Amino acid sequence: MRQFLPISRADMEARGWAQCDFVYVIGDAYVDHPSFGHAIISRVLEAAGYKVGILSQPDWKDPASVTALGRPRLGFLVTAGNMDSMVNHYAVSKKRRKQDAFTPGGVMGKRPDYATVVYCNLIRRAYRDIPIVIGGIEASLRRLAHYDYWSDRIKRSILLDAQADLLLYGMGERAIVEVADALNSGLRPRDITYVDGTVYRAASPEVPVPAEVLPPYGDLLADRRQYAASFRTQYRNTDPFSARALVEPYGPREYVIQNPPQKPLTQQEMDRVYSLPYVRTYHPSYEAAGGVPAIEEVRFSLVSCRGCFGGCSFCALTFHQGRIIQTRSHASILREAEQMTWEPDFKGYIHDVGGPTANFRQPACRKQLTAGACPDRQCLYPKPCRNLIADHTDYLALLRQLRALPGVKKVFIRSGIRFDYLLADRSDAFFRELVRHHVSGQLKVAPEHVADPVLRRMGKPAHAVYERFREKYEALNRQYGLKQYLVPYLMSSHPGSTLREAVALAEYLRDIGHSPEQVQDFYPTPSTLSTVMYCTGLDPRTMEPVYVPTNPHEKAMQRALIQYRKPQNYRLVLEALRKAGREDLIGYGPKCLIRPPAPAGRPEKANRPEKAGRSPGAAKPAKAAARQRKPDGRTGPPKPHRPSRNPANNGGRRGRK
Repeated sequence: MRQFLPISRADMEARGWAQCDFVYVIGDAYVDHPSFGHAIISRVLEAAGYKVGILSQPDWKDPASVTALGRPRLGFLVTAGNMDSMVNHYAVSKKRRKQDAFTPGGVMGKRPDYATVVYCNLIRRAYRDIPIVIGGIEASLRRLAHYDYWSDRIKRSILLDAQADLLLYGMGERAIVEVADALNSGLRPRDITYVDGTVYRAASPEVPVPAEVLPPYGDLLADRRQYAASFRTQYRNTDPFSARALVEPYGPREYVIQNPPQKPLTQQEMDRVYSLPYVRTYHPSYEAAGGVPAIEEVRFSLVSCRGCFGGCSFCALTFHQGRIIQTRSHASILREAEQMTWEPDFKGYIHDVGGPTANFRQPACRKQLTAGACPDRQCLYPKPCRNLIADHTDYLALLRQLRALPGVKKVFIRSGIRFDYLLADRSDAFFRELVRHHVSGQLKVAPEHVADPVLRRMGKPAHAVYERFREKYEALNRQYGLKQYLVPYLMSSHPGSTLREAVALAEYLRDIGHSPEQVQDFYPTPSTLSTVMYCTGLDPRTMEPVYVPTNPHEKAMQRALIQYRKPQNYRLVLEALRKAGREDLIGYGPKCLIRPPAPAGRPEKANRPEKAGRSPGAAKPAKAAARQRKPDGRTGPPKPHRPSRNPANNGGRRGRK
C-alpha cells in the first residue's frame, strides 16, 4: 500500500527512523501528486535510497517550527511551493489575494512573503552550520539578480539573501540526486561546484568551464540598461547544450556562479519519474480543513510533456523548463490513465492531456537533442522556422488510445494549444479530432492581443494567424454540426501597448461580439523578457526603447477598454477614447463603443449604443451563446480561468501560449 512520507516524529518512529537524511521545507500543503514539484523531488530522493521528511508550511513566526522533525543527517531542502510566494499572495494591483489554492481550505496567510528567504533564515537560526539547498519556481527564477515588481527594485540573487549553500534551478531530478550523493560522501557544500542545473557562491570568479561574466550587481542598480544587457546574456544561456556558466560579481570576494542547465531527461527517465509510488492526493490530515483546492485542477489530468519552444516574452518557461520538449511514452501515460479510472470519484472524464503547451510532443527540430535550441532565434516567432517539424501524429495516436480505454467517456485538452504550430502542420487530422472529440463546449486559446506592434513584443504570431485559426475552427464546427466556441485570453497593458492599441483591441471585441468575463493585466513576474521591458523600458533582444504603461490609471483605462460594455467602466472608457483621439467611437452608431455622456443632471445609461448590447449582425457574446448541456452533464460554460495557477508545470508558467 502506498503511503505518504513522514510529516511528524510519530511518522518517523512508525518507520523506525531516528533521523531523516533530508527535511524538506515546503510553502505548500503536502500533496503527493506528480504535478507538485515537492512530490517529485521527494520521491526521486526516496528512490535513490534517502530518507525524506516533509515539513509543510511551518509557522514562519516561530523559529522552533523548523525543528519539528529534528536535525537532518545531510541537510534541509527548501521550496516556496508551486508558485512564487509573491505571485501566490498578490494580484497585479498588489492587492492581497483572498485565497491560496495550495493551502488546506484555501486559507491565505499560511506562508510568508518571499517564503524561500524566510524559511532559510529560520533554519540558519536553529542550525547554523547545516547545509541548505533551495529550489522550486521561486528560487529558479530569482537565481541571479532580478527585478522584483513588489518592491520595485532589482534584488540580489536569492541565494545570498537566503543564506543557502546551493540553488537548484529548473526541474532538478538529476541535480538533486547528484547533490545528495555528494553530501552523503562527505563533501562540503562549498565543494559541490560541478553539478549542472545549480547555482553556488564563490570567493573567486574562476570556473573550470567556459563562462561569461555578467555586469556587477552595483552596475545594475546604477544603470538599468546594464540590467537589460545582463538579462540578454542570461537568456542566450538557457540551453543545456550551448550554455556557458555565468558569473555575477557582488563584491571583491563575492560571486554567484550559475552552472549550465541540466540536460533534458530521456523518455525512459521521464517514465521512471512518473512511475514512482505517489499517493496522488493531499495528506489526510487536511480533510478537516476541506482539502487542498489545487488538486482539483490536476487530479484527473495527465502530464505528457515538459518544456516549451513557444517563446512568449511574458512566460518564464524558457528559464525554468527550457525550450527542448521532453515527453513520456504512451505506455507510461496509459498506465497512469488506467490507474485513474479506478479512483472512486472518476466520472469518465480526463480533464487534460498536455503540459506547458499540450500539442508539443517532440523537439522543434532534429538538431535540438544534440546541438540544442538556437540561442538567437525562436522556433515559431516571427514565423515558424523552416526547420520546424510540425507534426501531431504522435499526440493524435496518444489521444486515440486514451479515448479507447474502458471507463473513459471523454478526453479534454485544457492546457494551451499553440494555434500557429497547429496551422503549420500540413495535415489537419489533429485539428479535426480536436474539434470533434476534445473540446468541452469552449476552447480556450491565447491570441493575447490584436495589434501587431504589441504581439511583436509578446513574441506572439501576427493577428492574421489567429484569424486563420478562428475561421477554420468555426468552419469545422459548422461541418460537424457542433456548437462550440472560442474563448480568447487577452492581456492589457503589456509593454508596447499604448491607448491606441488598447482601442484597437476593443474594436475587435466589438466586431466579434465577445465580452470577456476576465482580463489579465500584464504581471511583471521574475525572469521574463516582458518584465525586463517593464523595468528598463528596453527590449533586451534588440535594446530598442519600448513604451511601457506603468501608470495605474492608464493601466485601468486599458483594462476597461477590453470590458467596455460594463457600466462601471464607462468613465474610464470615455476618458481613454478621448485621450486616444477616438471620439468617433462615442455615439449611437453601430461601430460606437459607448453612448455620449448624459447631459448634466441626467443619469448615465448603458454603455452600448444598441439596445441588444451589440452591433447589428455581430455574433452573440460567448457567454450567452454557449448555454448548452456539456458532455459531462453541466449546463452552461465554465467560467474562463487562466491556467497560470495550474500546478501541472510546477508553477513554471505565468502566461499562456
